[in-house]
Amino acid sequence: MIHLERVAREIKTIGLYDLVYQDVEKALGKKHIELIDIEHCLQTHPEILEAYKQTNLEYNISNIHIKPIDEALVDTEDKKDVRRVNTNLATLQEIEKYTIDFEQSSILVIIMSIEFFVLFSVQYFIVLLNLKEWQWEIYGVFGLSVLWAWLYAKKERKKFEHHACMYAKLYEETLQLLDALESKGCIERKNLMIQESSEDHI
Repeated sequence: MIHLERVAREIKTIGLYDLVYQDVEKALGKKHIELIDIEHCLQTHPEILEAYKQTNLEYNISNIHIKPIDEALVDTEDKKDVRRVNTNLATLQEIEKYTIDFEQSSILVIIMSIEFFVLFSVQYFIVLLNLKEWQWEIYGVFGLSVLWAWLYAKKERKKFEHHACMYAKLYEETLQLLDALESKGCIERKNLMIQESSEDHI
């Protein structure tokens, strides 16, 4: 459900993907690259396509390049499958942020930042405010915050794993439904492709 022509164009023209473009240059071994070269490279080097997808996820840009199907354009007997596709597309866009590696997620960064702030505060209270007689209580609070951070991170990791598994199943189901609808002549997938992102790129 990713539009390689669009991906190639974005990698070549949008600064957000400069590192991905450098990977393409390295893989192809040349500097002057046409869009068709990038498309071919994406097919032969799936790790580069994955780098593109990861970049999008980090910036909350969808990797689902297919728009919902207009129910009015299909026969009654196919409407159920069309509704299922449209529901799946909405769910996939909602949960795709959980397919990023948890270690690279903003949630983990926030947790670590809070713990760093708490540690700094502990040192501030003990040393600068001369509260050495309360140092064990203060360290106890810090210890509790570390425990909370660990438990919260564990819970979030499970959420990421659950949603990533759900994403993979829905993605495969949606592809099969699209193939079936296209084989019946209900849709043309190329007409459903979103040609460009509505997001503002860096």
